[in-house]
Amino acid sequence: MVQRYRRGFTTRERTEMWDRWQRGESLRAIGRAFGKPSSSIYFQISPLGGIRRPPRRRSRLKVTSKDTQTVVSALTRHAKKLPTELYKSLTWDRGKELAAHQQFTLATDIDVYFCDPQSPWQRGSNENTNGLLRQYFPKGTDLSVHSQAHLNKVARQLNERPRKTLEFETPAERFNACVALTG
Repeated sequence: MVQRYRRGFTTRERTEMWDRWQRGESLRAIGRAFGKPSSSIYFQISPLGGIRRPPRRRSRLKVTSKDTQTVVSALTRHAKKLPTELYKSLTWDRGKELAAHQQFTLATDIDVYFCDPQSPWQRGSNENTNGLLRQYFPKGTDLSVHSQAHLNKVARQLNERPRKTLEFETPAERFNACVALTG
């Protein structure tokens, strides 16, 4: 077996990575600059505190329209219902619905993170939850034909389902424990 040599990053390269990250460049762009995959850049920046995993999503929200103002105002109203200790960040894909994310952050003091394109693993439990939702609503289903009561029922069923990532607690149990700690 031939052993491959793995070149590490120099202190100067790590500093440059950190500076690029602070300027807002994506992991993918930084990786391209150094000829490495974004996963190796992640492991250089993460220990420095630059990349924080967002807390597990705890809620779902139905909106009447996908335009920016509707989404931002609905998210703002929803965020103000929860204790501030439970809602510290929001991870969003690259959709135009949150183009006014600065307005949302100013109104709620909640950080908004955006994922790199074609990087579903950066959205935490989103992809897994999408798979669970497909059991109730096949892809392409028009959700506007379902009542809010029906959507709430589905959300309740999913929130009462044990999850391996929560050490087989249900999301509802974990949420209640978090609320008890903050209250």
